[in-house]
Formats: sequence, structure tokens, C-alpha cells
Amino acid sequence: MTTETIKHWKIGDVEVARIVEVNAWEDDISMLLPDGQPEYVQQFPWLLPHFATADGKMLISFQCFVLSSRDQCVMIDTCIGNDRQREYPVFCNMQTTFLEDLATAGFPTASIRTVMCSHLHFDHVGWNTRRVDGRWVPTFPQARYLFGREEYDHWQRLRETGGYHELGHLVDSIDPIIEAGLHEFVGTDHAITDEVWLEATPGHTPGHVSVHIRSRGEEAVITGDMMHHPIQLAAPDVHGNFDMDKEQGARTRRAFVERYADQQVMIIGTHFCDPTSGWIVRDGDAWKLALE
Repeated sequence: MTTETIKHWKIGDVEVARIVEVNAWEDDISMLLPDGQPEYVQQFPWLLPHFATADGKMLISFQCFVLSSRDQCVMIDTCIGNDRQREYPVFCNMQTTFLEDLATAGFPTASIRTVMCSHLHFDHVGWNTRRVDGRWVPTFPQARYLFGREEYDHWQRLRETGGYHELGHLVDSIDPIIEAGLHEFVGTDHAITDEVWLEATPGHTPGHVSVHIRSRGEEAVITGDMMHHPIQLAAPDVHGNFDMDKEQGARTRRAFVERYADQQVMIIGTHFCDPTSGWIVRDGDAWKLALE
């Protein structure tokens, strides 16, 4: 990647940077929404040009965030990672400049003291580890890795019961952290600092969280996978294909949209393409993302 894919925000005293690993991936909306068709995307011209193509395909990015609060450097999710074998070919054997980009953004690896995973899907935990001499070792050995207790327990049950998800990422991205004793299990309302805390947003996974930032009267929320694409603001009740509990996911999105619509709370979408952030505003009978 290049510095063009690094973006910075300032929320009060909290500095936030975005690191992109896969930029503006183009795919059919049916990947995300059941029965989704290009014509459905084309109903929302505000999606162009950042979040959709003229022919009705969606654009999403795979990225993560790092922030500074109260002299703590905190990773929010860790993307996909190099050298992995994953369910989808596009994510296999990746070779990116992620760690170099992190340093360029002002957060070299050694500065990270906390890693917070919004949930434990493969594209949010990959750089928890890196491959060294054929072994998976913690990328941030000086950090504490915060895993939601409910989230972790759910994935362990999937492993024990041969659950419905591909589980290879647990072996290379979660187990080495547990074995190194660098983990800490936290609740869905855990406060990282007095400026940054977790907000329960279940449905995509049982223990999924978003990250709320408030400093000097300014606010932002990093969504995680509570929603994947801004089109879900227009249709929060439509079930998402990737949500483990689809009905709960829809309830969570609806409540989130109603809570933050027409408020001075910046929404930073974990999979939203550049410019990645904006505000939820009313759009007729629904909502849309108003950009900076």
C-alpha cells in the first residue's frame, strides 16, 4: 500500500489512523444482502462514487484502526495478515506493507500497548501474529490483547463442535496469543481509557463490539462489522449474509442508526471505503451517510 491509503482523524485529544490492507474491493451486493441486485444499489445515488460503482456493484475495504488516547497506543482490529491460508483465494498468501504502513502512520509496532479485537473473524485478527522461522508469534509482544469473553467462548464452542465457520485463523492468530499469556478477557462495556470504551453491538457475532470515542466534546464510533457497507443505513432491517444471528444483527443496526442519526457523532465504518467516515442523517424514510 501507499501513504494514500492512510487516513487520520482527531476526535478531541484522541488521534486515530486508518491502515488499509485490501482497498476498494468490488463485488456484487448479493454477497452482503440476500437477494441483492445491482438495481437496488442504484436506487441510492449518494453511494457514488465512494461506496458503489455506476453499474451497481458495492465497494468495500479491509482495514483497521490505531489510536492514541491518554498516552496509550491501541490497535482496533488487525486485518488479515501475511502468509495465511484462508477460505477465499483473495486473502491467501498475502504480502502487504501493513507493518510499514503502521509505522508511517506514526504508530510503529513497538509503540502498541493494547490490541482490541472487535470480534474474532479472520479479517480482524490476522496481524495479531506474524510468521517467524516457520512459527506464528505475537506481532505486538509488548501489548495486552483484549478479547471479549463471550466472543472467545463462542469460537471455542464452534471449534469443539465442528462449527459452521472455517476455523484456521484461530490456530495462527488467536492460539499463539493465548499460549504466550498476552490475552485479557473483557466484557462488552470495557473501558480502554476514559476516552475510549466498548459498545455492545451483537448479531454479526455474539460478543461483537463497536468502539466509542469521546474527548473534549467530540464523539466517534468505529463500527466493526455491525455493518459492512453504508447501504445498510438505508436498510438496517435487511438481514446481512455474514451475521451469525441475522435477526439480532438487524435489531442492532436499527438501534444503532436510531441512536446516532442526526447527532454530532462521527461514524467510522470498519469496511467503508475512503473517506470511511461521516454522519448518519435522515434520507426520506431512511438514512444515509453524509460525508465530511
